[in-house]
Amino acid sequence: MTGVQGAALTGHRRPAVGLAAGDRRPTWPWRRAALAVAIVVTGVAAVGLPFVLPPYRLFQVTLVLVYAVALLGLDLVVGHSGQISLGHGAFFGVGAYVAAVMIGRLGLPYPVTLPAAALVTYGLGWAAGLPALRLRGLYLAVVTFSVAVVLPPLLKRFPEVTGGAMGMPVATPRGAGLDDDQWIYFLVLATAAVAVAGIRNLTRSRGGRALTAIRQHPAAAEVLGMRAGSHLTRAFAWSAMYAGAAGALYTWTTGFVAPDTFTLSLSITLLAGAVIGGLATPAGPLLGALVVTAVPAAARELNPAAPGLVSGLLIVVVIYVAPTGLAGLLRRAAAAVAARLPAGRRA
Repeated sequence: MTGVQGAALTGHRRPAVGLAAGDRRPTWPWRRAALAVAIVVTGVAAVGLPFVLPPYRLFQVTLVLVYAVALLGLDLVVGHSGQISLGHGAFFGVGAYVAAVMIGRLGLPYPVTLPAAALVTYGLGWAAGLPALRLRGLYLAVVTFSVAVVLPPLLKRFPEVTGGAMGMPVATPRGAGLDDDQWIYFLVLATAAVAVAGIRNLTRSRGGRALTAIRQHPAAAEVLGMRAGSHLTRAFAWSAMYAGAAGALYTWTTGFVAPDTFTLSLSITLLAGAVIGGLATPAGPLLGALVVTAVPAAARELNPAAPGLVSGLLIVVVIYVAPTGLAGLLRRAAAAVAARLPAGRRA
Protein backbone atom coordinates (compact mmCIF):
# COMPACT_ATOMS: atom_id res chain seq x y z
CA MET A 1 0.00 0.00 0.00
CA THR A 2 1.45 3.35 -1.02
CA GLY A 3 1.53 6.46 1.14
CA VAL A 4 -1.25 8.09 -0.90
CA GLN A 5 -3.52 5.04 -0.59
CA GLY A 6 -2.88 4.82 3.15
CA ALA A 7 -3.71 8.49 3.54
CA ALA A 8 -6.97 7.98 1.63
CA LEU A 9 -8.01 5.11 3.91
CA THR A 10 -7.21 6.93 7.13
CA GLY A 11 -8.73 10.18 6.03
CA HIS A 12 -5.51 12.13 6.53
CA ARG A 13 -3.69 13.89 3.78
CA ARG A 14 0.07 13.52 3.84
CA PRO A 15 1.91 16.56 2.43
CA ALA A 16 3.98 15.81 -0.65
CA VAL A 17 7.74 16.17 -0.28
CA GLY A 18 10.80 15.85 -2.50
CA LEU A 19 10.21 14.95 -6.12
CA ALA A 20 6.49 14.37 -5.46
CA ALA A 21 6.19 18.04 -4.54
CA GLY A 22 7.98 19.13 -7.69
CA ASP A 23 11.38 19.63 -6.04
CA ARG A 24 13.88 19.39 -8.88
CA ARG A 25 16.85 20.91 -7.04
CA PRO A 26 20.04 18.94 -7.81
CA THR A 27 21.54 17.27 -4.76
CA TRP A 28 24.41 14.96 -4.03
CA PRO A 29 22.84 11.47 -4.06
CA TRP A 30 25.52 9.69 -1.95
CA ARG A 31 25.80 12.05 0.99
CA ARG A 32 26.15 9.42 3.72
CA ALA A 33 28.63 7.34 1.76
CA ALA A 34 30.71 10.44 1.01
CA LEU A 35 30.66 11.40 4.69
CA ALA A 36 31.80 7.92 5.74
CA VAL A 37 34.62 7.96 3.19
CA ALA A 38 35.68 11.44 4.34
CA ILE A 39 35.80 10.31 7.98
CA VAL A 40 37.90 7.23 7.14
CA VAL A 41 40.31 9.22 4.96
CA THR A 42 40.66 11.91 7.63
CA GLY A 43 41.36 9.32 10.30
CA VAL A 44 44.00 7.55 8.21
CA ALA A 45 45.65 10.88 7.36
CA ALA A 46 45.65 11.98 11.01
CA VAL A 47 47.33 8.74 12.12
CA GLY A 48 49.88 8.84 9.30
CA LEU A 49 50.93 12.48 9.63
CA PRO A 50 53.58 11.97 12.35
CA PHE A 51 55.47 9.54 10.12
CA VAL A 52 55.69 11.82 7.06
CA LEU A 53 56.05 15.32 8.49
CA PRO A 54 59.33 16.80 9.74
CA PRO A 55 59.46 17.60 13.49
CA TYR A 56 58.75 21.33 13.18
CA ARG A 57 55.72 20.84 10.90
CA LEU A 58 54.42 18.15 13.23
CA PHE A 59 54.84 20.58 16.11
CA GLN A 60 52.70 23.11 14.23
CA VAL A 61 49.99 20.52 13.53
CA THR A 62 49.98 19.60 17.23
CA LEU A 63 49.52 23.27 18.13
CA VAL A 64 46.55 23.41 15.74
CA LEU A 65 44.91 20.58 17.68
CA VAL A 66 45.70 22.29 21.00
CA TYR A 67 44.06 25.53 19.91
CA ALA A 68 41.14 23.57 18.43
CA VAL A 69 40.38 22.19 21.90
CA ALA A 70 40.41 25.72 23.33
CA LEU A 71 38.17 27.02 20.53
CA LEU A 72 35.69 24.18 21.07
CA GLY A 73 35.09 25.56 24.54
CA LEU A 74 35.08 29.20 23.46
CA ASP A 75 32.53 28.43 20.75
CA LEU A 76 30.23 27.09 23.45
CA VAL A 77 30.08 30.60 24.95
CA VAL A 78 30.34 32.77 21.84
CA GLY A 79 28.61 30.61 19.25
CA HIS A 80 25.99 28.65 21.19
CA SER A 81 25.35 31.10 24.05
CA GLY A 82 25.74 34.37 22.16
CA GLN A 83 28.05 35.91 24.81
CA ILE A 84 31.42 37.62 24.46
CA SER A 85 34.44 36.37 26.41
CA LEU A 86 37.83 38.06 26.46
CA GLY A 87 39.22 35.92 29.27
CA HIS A 88 39.79 32.51 27.72
CA GLY A 89 43.47 33.23 27.23
CA ALA A 90 43.68 33.50 31.03
CA PHE A 91 41.97 30.13 31.54
CA PHE A 92 44.33 28.71 28.92
CA GLY A 93 47.27 30.08 30.93
CA VAL A 94 45.94 28.76 34.25
CA GLY A 95 45.66 25.27 32.79
CA ALA A 96 49.18 25.53 31.37
CA TYR A 97 50.63 26.60 34.72
CA VAL A 98 48.72 23.96 36.68
CA ALA A 99 50.32 21.32 34.47
CA ALA A 100 53.75 22.99 34.63
CA VAL A 101 53.77 23.28 38.43
CA MET A 102 52.53 19.72 38.91
CA ILE A 103 55.21 18.33 36.60
CA GLY A 104 58.12 20.68 37.30
CA ARG A 105 57.67 21.46 41.00
CA LEU A 106 55.78 18.48 42.40
CA GLY A 107 57.18 15.80 40.12
CA LEU A 108 53.76 14.30 39.35
CA PRO A 109 53.20 12.22 36.20
CA TYR A 110 51.90 14.22 33.27
CA PRO A 111 48.64 12.20 32.75
CA VAL A 112 47.44 13.50 36.13
CA THR A 113 47.89 17.12 35.07
CA LEU A 114 45.22 17.10 32.37
CA PRO A 115 42.20 16.33 34.61
CA ALA A 116 43.67 18.55 37.35
CA ALA A 117 43.93 21.52 34.99
CA ALA A 118 40.41 20.84 33.71
CA LEU A 119 38.94 20.74 37.24
CA VAL A 120 40.75 23.90 38.40
CA THR A 121 39.66 25.93 35.39
CA TYR A 122 36.12 24.54 35.64
CA GLY A 123 35.91 26.00 39.16
CA LEU A 124 37.41 29.31 38.05
CA GLY A 125 35.07 29.42 35.07
CA TRP A 126 32.09 28.83 37.33
CA ALA A 127 33.19 31.70 39.60
CA ALA A 128 33.88 34.01 36.67
CA GLY A 129 30.62 32.97 34.99
CA LEU A 130 28.48 33.94 37.97
CA PRO A 131 28.17 37.51 36.60
CA ALA A 132 26.25 35.89 33.72
CA LEU A 133 23.35 35.70 36.17
CA ARG A 134 23.09 39.49 35.97
CA LEU A 135 25.32 40.66 33.10
CA ARG A 136 25.08 40.20 29.35
CA GLY A 137 27.01 41.15 26.23
CA LEU A 138 29.65 43.86 26.69
CA TYR A 139 29.30 43.87 30.47
CA LEU A 140 30.30 40.22 30.66
CA ALA A 141 33.11 40.97 28.20
CA VAL A 142 34.46 43.61 30.60
CA VAL A 143 34.49 41.10 33.47
CA THR A 144 36.38 38.52 31.43
CA PHE A 145 38.67 41.28 30.11
CA SER A 146 39.74 42.06 33.67
CA VAL A 147 40.55 38.38 34.27
CA ALA A 148 42.83 38.34 31.22
CA VAL A 149 44.60 41.54 32.30
CA VAL A 150 45.22 40.41 35.90
CA LEU A 151 46.70 36.96 35.20
CA PRO A 152 50.21 37.80 33.80
CA PRO A 153 51.20 40.20 36.64
CA LEU A 154 49.81 37.72 39.16
CA LEU A 155 51.97 34.92 37.76
CA LYS A 156 55.05 37.12 38.03
CA ARG A 157 54.39 37.82 41.71
CA PHE A 158 55.26 34.26 42.78
CA PRO A 159 58.59 33.41 41.10
CA GLU A 160 59.34 30.58 43.54
CA VAL A 161 56.30 28.71 42.16
CA THR A 162 55.77 29.97 38.61
CA GLY A 163 59.34 30.94 37.69
CA GLY A 164 58.44 34.62 37.53
CA ALA A 165 58.88 36.65 34.38
CA MET A 166 61.49 34.22 33.05
CA GLY A 167 59.02 31.34 33.00
CA MET A 168 59.83 27.71 33.72
CA PRO A 169 60.86 24.73 31.58
CA VAL A 170 58.91 21.49 31.82
CA ALA A 171 59.84 17.96 30.83
CA THR A 172 57.71 16.82 27.89
CA PRO A 173 56.05 13.37 27.75
CA ARG A 174 58.12 10.52 26.35
CA GLY A 175 56.72 7.42 24.67
CA ALA A 176 58.37 4.09 24.06
CA GLY A 177 58.97 3.28 20.41
CA LEU A 178 58.08 6.79 19.17
CA ASP A 179 59.87 10.10 18.98
CA ASP A 180 58.84 12.67 21.58
CA ASP A 181 57.05 14.88 19.08
CA GLN A 182 55.15 11.89 17.64
CA TRP A 183 54.08 10.69 21.06
CA ILE A 184 52.86 14.15 22.07
CA TYR A 185 50.95 14.45 18.80
CA PHE A 186 49.06 11.22 19.43
CA LEU A 187 48.25 12.27 23.00
CA VAL A 188 46.90 15.61 21.82
CA LEU A 189 45.01 13.96 18.94
CA ALA A 190 43.29 11.52 21.30
CA THR A 191 42.37 14.35 23.70
CA ALA A 192 41.01 16.46 20.83
CA ALA A 193 38.85 13.54 19.65
CA VAL A 194 37.39 13.12 23.13
CA ALA A 195 36.83 16.89 23.34
CA VAL A 196 34.91 16.91 20.04
CA ALA A 197 32.71 14.04 21.21
CA GLY A 198 32.08 15.82 24.52
CA ILE A 199 31.04 19.08 22.89
CA ARG A 200 28.85 17.23 20.40
CA ASN A 201 26.99 15.47 23.21
CA LEU A 202 26.79 18.64 25.27
CA THR A 203 25.30 20.80 22.50
CA ARG A 204 22.76 18.10 21.63
CA SER A 205 21.69 17.64 25.23
CA ARG A 206 18.81 19.42 26.92
CA GLY A 207 21.18 22.07 28.26
CA GLY A 208 22.65 22.69 24.82
CA ARG A 209 19.22 23.14 23.27
CA ALA A 210 18.36 25.52 26.09
CA LEU A 211 21.44 27.62 25.28
CA THR A 212 20.31 27.89 21.67
CA ALA A 213 16.81 28.90 22.74
CA ILE A 214 18.17 31.51 25.16
CA ARG A 215 20.43 32.95 22.46
CA GLN A 216 17.72 33.17 19.83
CA HIS A 217 14.67 34.12 21.93
CA PRO A 218 15.61 35.08 25.52
CA ALA A 219 12.11 36.25 26.49
CA ALA A 220 10.42 33.14 25.11
CA ALA A 221 12.95 30.93 26.87
CA GLU A 222 12.22 32.65 30.18
CA VAL A 223 8.50 32.15 29.66
CA LEU A 224 9.09 28.43 29.08
CA GLY A 225 10.86 28.19 32.44
CA MET A 226 14.49 28.13 31.27
CA ARG A 227 16.77 29.78 33.82
CA ALA A 228 19.09 31.74 31.56
CA GLY A 229 21.63 32.62 34.23
CA SER A 230 22.06 29.04 35.38
CA HIS A 231 22.54 27.69 31.85
CA LEU A 232 24.97 30.46 30.90
CA THR A 233 27.05 29.99 34.04
CA ARG A 234 27.29 26.25 33.44
CA ALA A 235 28.25 26.82 29.81
CA PHE A 236 30.94 29.30 30.84
CA ALA A 237 32.38 26.78 33.31
CA TRP A 238 32.50 24.04 30.67
CA SER A 239 34.08 26.47 28.25
CA ALA A 240 36.78 27.44 30.76
CA MET A 241 37.43 23.76 31.43
CA TYR A 242 38.15 23.16 27.75
CA ALA A 243 40.50 26.14 27.70
CA GLY A 244 42.32 24.83 30.77
CA ALA A 245 42.68 21.36 29.26
CA ALA A 246 44.11 22.98 26.12
CA GLY A 247 46.56 24.88 28.31
CA ALA A 248 47.79 21.61 29.83
CA LEU A 249 48.23 20.20 26.33
CA TYR A 250 50.16 23.35 25.40
CA THR A 251 52.57 22.71 28.27
CA TRP A 252 53.07 19.14 27.09
CA THR A 253 53.71 20.34 23.55
CA THR A 254 56.08 23.27 24.13
CA GLY A 255 57.82 22.19 27.35
CA PHE A 256 57.96 25.80 28.54
CA VAL A 257 55.55 28.35 30.04
CA ALA A 258 55.96 32.08 30.68
CA PRO A 259 53.48 34.76 31.85
CA ASP A 260 53.91 36.88 28.73
CA THR A 261 52.57 34.01 26.61
CA PHE A 262 49.11 34.31 28.17
CA THR A 263 48.39 38.00 27.84
CA LEU A 264 45.22 39.70 26.61
CA SER A 265 46.40 39.26 23.01
CA LEU A 266 45.96 35.49 23.36
CA SER A 267 42.33 35.97 24.42
CA ILE A 268 41.71 38.26 21.47
CA THR A 269 43.44 35.80 19.13
CA LEU A 270 41.25 32.95 20.36
CA LEU A 271 38.12 35.06 19.94
CA ALA A 272 39.19 36.00 16.40
CA GLY A 273 39.84 32.34 15.62
CA ALA A 274 36.36 31.36 16.81
CA VAL A 275 34.72 34.04 14.65
CA ILE A 276 36.85 33.38 11.56
CA GLY A 277 36.39 29.61 11.76
CA GLY A 278 32.61 29.93 12.02
CA LEU A 279 30.46 30.16 15.12
CA ALA A 280 28.33 27.19 16.20
CA THR A 281 29.62 24.98 13.38
CA PRO A 282 31.29 21.56 13.74
CA ALA A 283 34.31 22.48 11.59
CA GLY A 284 34.64 26.06 12.88
CA PRO A 285 37.04 25.40 15.81
CA LEU A 286 39.44 23.38 13.68
CA LEU A 287 39.44 25.96 10.88
CA GLY A 288 39.86 28.77 13.38
CA ALA A 289 42.74 26.94 15.07
CA LEU A 290 44.40 26.52 11.68
CA VAL A 291 44.15 30.27 11.09
CA VAL A 292 45.37 31.10 14.62
CA THR A 293 48.45 28.93 14.08
CA ALA A 294 49.21 29.51 10.41
CA VAL A 295 48.58 33.25 10.05
CA PRO A 296 51.17 34.46 12.60
CA ALA A 297 53.75 32.01 11.23
CA ALA A 298 53.12 33.09 7.64
CA ALA A 299 53.15 36.75 8.66
CA ARG A 300 56.48 36.27 10.41
CA GLU A 301 57.96 34.76 7.27
CA LEU A 302 56.62 37.53 5.01
CA ASN A 303 57.57 40.43 7.25
CA PRO A 304 59.36 39.62 10.52
CA ALA A 305 59.15 43.28 11.62
CA ALA A 306 55.35 43.51 11.56
CA PRO A 307 53.61 40.15 11.94
CA GLY A 308 50.68 41.76 13.74
CA LEU A 309 49.93 44.06 10.78
CA VAL A 310 49.93 41.21 8.26
CA SER A 311 47.83 39.03 10.56
CA GLY A 312 45.28 41.82 11.06
CA LEU A 313 44.95 42.43 7.33
CA LEU A 314 44.44 38.73 6.64
CA ILE A 315 41.78 38.52 9.34
CA VAL A 316 39.93 41.52 7.90
CA VAL A 317 40.02 39.96 4.42
CA VAL A 318 38.66 36.64 5.69
CA ILE A 319 35.83 38.32 7.59
CA TYR A 320 34.94 40.46 4.55
CA VAL A 321 34.90 37.50 2.16
CA ALA A 322 33.21 35.09 4.57
CA PRO A 323 30.97 36.86 7.14
CA THR A 324 29.79 33.48 8.45
CA GLY A 325 33.35 32.22 8.81
CA LEU A 326 35.38 29.75 6.83
CA ALA A 327 32.91 26.99 7.65
CA GLY A 328 30.12 29.00 6.03
CA LEU A 329 32.33 29.68 3.03
CA LEU A 330 33.00 25.97 2.58
CA ARG A 331 29.28 25.25 2.95
CA ARG A 332 28.45 27.71 0.17
CA ALA A 333 31.17 26.23 -2.02
CA ALA A 334 29.75 22.73 -1.49
CA ALA A 335 26.26 24.01 -2.36
CA ALA A 336 27.63 25.55 -5.56
CA VAL A 337 29.25 22.25 -6.53
CA ALA A 338 26.04 20.35 -5.77
CA ALA A 339 24.07 22.77 -7.96
CA ARG A 340 26.11 21.62 -10.97
CA LEU A 341 25.40 17.95 -10.41
CA PRO A 342 22.62 16.10 -12.26
CA ALA A 343 19.25 16.15 -10.54
CA GLY A 344 18.69 13.26 -8.15
CA ARG A 345 16.85 12.23 -5.08
CA ARG A 346 18.05 13.30 -1.65
CA ALA A 347 20.09 10.78 0.26
